Amino acid sequence: MDPGSAGRSSVPLVYLVRHGETAWSLSGQHTGRTDLPLTAHGEDQARALRPTLHDVRFDHVLTSPLERAQRTCALSGPLSGVATVAEIDPDLAEWDYGDYEGMLSRDIRRQRPGWNCYRDGCPGGESPDGIGQRADRLIRRIGLLQGSIALFTHGEFGCGLAARWIGLPVLQGEHFELATASVSILGFNPSHPGLAVIAQWNLVPGRLNDVQHSRSAAAVVS
Repeated sequence: MDPGSAGRSSVPLVYLVRHGETAWSLSGQHTGRTDLPLTAHGEDQARALRPTLHDVRFDHVLTSPLERAQRTCALSGPLSGVATVAEIDPDLAEWDYGDYEGMLSRDIRRQRPGWNCYRDGCPGGESPDGIGQRADRLIRRIGLLQGSIALFTHGEFGCGLAARWIGLPVLQGEHFELATASVSILGFNPSHPGLAVIAQWNLVPGRLNDVQHSRSAAAVVS
């Protein structure tokens, strides 16, 4: 049995929201426990989430304790349902990058060729097993809740959480990508009760054409 299967059929949809842009998400630096604010553009991104989240009546809203996630939650205005106060959940915090905090992946790989966060973890920080345990703990708690849930979290932890949601090891999170101020939906297959699915992934409101265009351009360049 996967860690969240017990009681999870009571959860119709979980909205997984990554925070808006920060200076380090823009530069590509690993941002774990450094409590950076949103940039001005990141605040605009968070506000742009309002039309997507406005019509959802959330029964529970949980957010990482870090400022960038809490601010995204406040600016996106999802508290339109039963939930009137966002609950801070430490398990939604970003991966603790330890000695690699603030570094670029390419610089880490100069020191440690082939490094992969989802496989190797971070010295002085969290291991993939530690992330898996944190994600599983969160999934179990979600399984005890009723109704629609919003989770405001971070990039690499969010990808690891999605992998665990569908019963995959944290390592498989490397195959996911979460843009800043994106919305994903974790749910269940209506034809197979209890079968966890990723119902939507990495929706960036108002920017889908831009994202598709940039990916096409990158493919041509490479």
